[in-house]
Amino acid sequence: MDRYEAGRVQVFSTCPQSKDVPRGEYLQRVADVARWSEEAGCEGILVYTDNSIVDPWLVSQVVLQSTARLAPLVATQPVYMHPYSVAKMVASLGHLYRRRLWLNMVAGGFKNDLIALDDTTPHDLRYERLGEYVDIIKQLLGGGAVTVDGEFYRVDKLKLTPPLAPDLFPGIFVSGSSDAGLAAARTIGATAIKYPKPAGEEEPAADVVDCGIRVGIIARATEGEAWDIARSRFPEDRKGQLTRQLASKVSDSVWHKQLSEPVAQDAAASPYWMVPFQNYKTMCPYLVGSYEQVAAELGRYMNAGYRTVILDIPPSSDELAHTFTAFEAVLEPVR
Repeated sequence: MDRYEAGRVQVFSTCPQSKDVPRGEYLQRVADVARWSEEAGCEGILVYTDNSIVDPWLVSQVVLQSTARLAPLVATQPVYMHPYSVAKMVASLGHLYRRRLWLNMVAGGFKNDLIALDDTTPHDLRYERLGEYVDIIKQLLGGGAVTVDGEFYRVDKLKLTPPLAPDLFPGIFVSGSSDAGLAAARTIGATAIKYPKPAGEEEPAADVVDCGIRVGIIARATEGEAWDIARSRFPEDRKGQLTRQLASKVSDSVWHKQLSEPVAQDAAASPYWMVPFQNYKTMCPYLVGSYEQVAAELGRYMNAGYRTVILDIPPSSDELAHTFTAFEAVLEPVR
């Protein structure tokens, strides 16, 4: 059993995006990050999807081929695939590799991407559609003939072959930043993931669903060393700031708007850091500081009920090792 499984805290890393890596280097980069993540102790690795990057299912196959147990967390957007196609991919990869996958259900995205796909469904209704979508996937993976006459999807005596082994049934994540997302998580039985505020400002996790957070981490033996590395990796970038402002205007994601709001905090006292997000270098907050400082902040999230953490894309295996040193410092008190 993995050191960081549920019951304590489960940790996922994130796969590089094809738009950020030269084409000739991308396959090797995916394989490297997947191996680093497995060696560090991650449960799985998030594989993004949107209109600007390669298909996440093909990238997930590279992850499976490069590792022994790391589980791809495949971002899944209903507008891209029929629910039968998703179930078929999960079952087929399970059949070929005898490996479990996770599904990160994506309800929205950038407005221009959705418009290009002729999806004008309002925000909250997309989450209702997501519930119906996942219900069909779960029924198909559970075996037997599936008949659904829903508002968004209809199938009649639909069967899935090859069947999925019961022990490979996928875990499911969904955004929990909005009321509609939380409602969908309850309906689906999914883990609700948030882009959190500082731990002292974050509300306790909803007690009716499993909850998690998405953050980047830069931790070192001393606070000063961690901040030197953080500022070197993520310098102020005016062009990036303007791009972030534009992205905020064309996204209807609740989490994106929440993170774009100013955060009142004492930078000298808090490891919570928004500069990478504000400069359009990442899509999540960061925790920066000594191992003990980062561990204390993680501990506050965990004590509030957040027991899943999705990390940002790791730049190196050494960086993941530093991150897990912080996790080791916090795990014992929250068990």
